[in-house]
Amino acid sequence: MRLGAALLLMLAGCAQPETERASAEHPTIVSLNPCADAILAEITAPGQLLAISHYSHDPSASSMLAEDAARYASRGGTAEEVIALAPDMVVGDIFMAPATRRAFEQAGIHVETIGIVSTLEESIAQIEGLGEATGNSTAAAEMSSALETQWTEFGWQGERIPALLIQQGDIVPGEQSLAHAMLEHAGFSSLSAARGLGQGAYLPLEQVLADPPQVVIAAGDTRMLEHPVLGELSGVERHNLDSSLLYCGGPTIPRALEHLLEIRRQVG
Repeated sequence: MRLGAALLLMLAGCAQPETERASAEHPTIVSLNPCADAILAEITAPGQLLAISHYSHDPSASSMLAEDAARYASRGGTAEEVIALAPDMVVGDIFMAPATRRAFEQAGIHVETIGIVSTLEESIAQIEGLGEATGNSTAAAEMSSALETQWTEFGWQGERIPALLIQQGDIVPGEQSLAHAMLEHAGFSSLSAARGLGQGAYLPLEQVLADPPQVVIAAGDTRMLEHPVLGELSGVERHNLDSSLLYCGGPTIPRALEHLLEIRRQVG
């Protein structure tokens, strides 16, 4: 019995440095940002991502496929429930409450934050930044390379046509937004950007009626499109787009472009 106990202690002592080294190279992570969720789920090592944000378990707010999100536990973002998992790192957004960040840091948890991307280049930089921070630079580089290839493959070759993209809550994308970049890449010219409107602005119905676009794309619930007068406009095609395809960059971009291209092909 004494010999068996001694052997167990020796094995435990030998295994400990390996565990610490693995943790240092691939820190365990809790993600509180739905855009980071989608990226980390694809680039992290098995068992490294302990939990994702609760948004990714909500089909109306998630940028992940439901079957991918279901593989992970979720957390709502309070410091207590995250600290209970004892991760090495938390990935959140740049708007994280200072008190929450301080609680993580006092618990010895490293905090990484990401912002909103507005271009393909910014999305690639975000992927590679998360790859470096989490010890997954190779996987991140592979995702970035695939994204660049898909961006080229899903580009429209031909004339652009005027389109109005209306997002959840009747807001429109501005010129400095990823939604605008994808819209133009897929063969449309943005009506709201042509009006000089910024991201999240409202386009009055009167302006739409005065100079209607060739295509209206609804991404989410929009009260404007329920107005009966819009149904009387001739020569205006209406299409729908899943609003979750416009929330984030990263792996969502090719899925959004694929749907936008399908709409473009349907336009007469």
